[in-house]
Amino acid sequence: MSTDTNADADDESTSKCGASSNGEASTEPSRSKCGASSTSDTDDSSTSTCGASSSASSSASSCGASSSDDGGSNEQEVGATVDDFDAEPGQLIAVGLGPGHPEGMTDRAKAALLEADHIVGYTTYIELIPDEITEEADDIYDTPMCGEVSRTEESIDRALAGNDVAIVGSGDPNVYALSGLALEILESKGATASMVDFEVVPGVPAAQSCAARLGAPLVNDTVSVSLSDHLVPMPEIESRLHSVASENFTITIYNPWSRKRRENFQKCCEILLTHRDPDTPVGIVHGAGREDEQVMITELAELEDLGESELIDMTTTIVVGTEDTYVWDDRMVTPRGYETKYDY
Repeated sequence: MSTDTNADADDESTSKCGASSNGEASTEPSRSKCGASSTSDTDDSSTSTCGASSSASSSASSCGASSSDDGGSNEQEVGATVDDFDAEPGQLIAVGLGPGHPEGMTDRAKAALLEADHIVGYTTYIELIPDEITEEADDIYDTPMCGEVSRTEESIDRALAGNDVAIVGSGDPNVYALSGLALEILESKGATASMVDFEVVPGVPAAQSCAARLGAPLVNDTVSVSLSDHLVPMPEIESRLHSVASENFTITIYNPWSRKRRENFQKCCEILLTHRDPDTPVGIVHGAGREDEQVMITELAELEDLGESELIDMTTTIVVGTEDTYVWDDRMVTPRGYETKYDY
């Protein structure tokens, strides 16, 4: 996910989240949706639905976070701090939705969402939540792709303003997701995890849900690598691929392909082929648990050509087998090692 900022906005913009903002032209306080007060200074200033503050020189990020308008700086800044909130903090829970269908959600995840006053998340993930859950929430806040920083700070500010908040993601909150970012932003605001009773509700990660559709490819040692270079430089990703491909791990590839990252996928296939045989089994699962789900088992030598197909995109997870993985009855099997100790 990109976190590039947009410094083109001329008007003051504020966080939609929960602290007070100060101004100069008017002293009439406005009550925020989440309970914090704000004071507006100028006629054209915008206040948040939850009342958070920003300096008049700040501009809205295209990915949601605030940035100083100093000639296009991409440095993102936290808006409100813990000192800007007067309410007794609520609870903040990071909830994993699992593979993308209601049956794949845990009972604890469903309960946590039903208990939350506000639900925050990426628009696509919000749409995966059953209506009977979202209809019970006081408020739903969603952002499009590239808004992970803003929606995470939004969820924190809403919690600091006294609301019980759930921030959601697909899969598990600890797998290429926002639980770590939430803790980092809490720390940067001068708050603590215990202050908002921060909790993580795990979900079924993509590696596991996709492996289940492929057979039993992850039974032995396994690692995961994301091909997204928005947050990790591609040379570092390449180094990791060389390291894990040279060892006998099953490799789960996340974020394999996008219109801006064709070269990353091609480089990944090239690296894998330098360490693994061309006939190594590879499982591909597109849209696991969703209406457009597709499952294919192929060989490593064929993988790069599939990058140009609709099968591989950002909703696809790829599982690369080990030297011991084989295909039996249209299922990938990675032996655990029982055959070396037992007769069966």
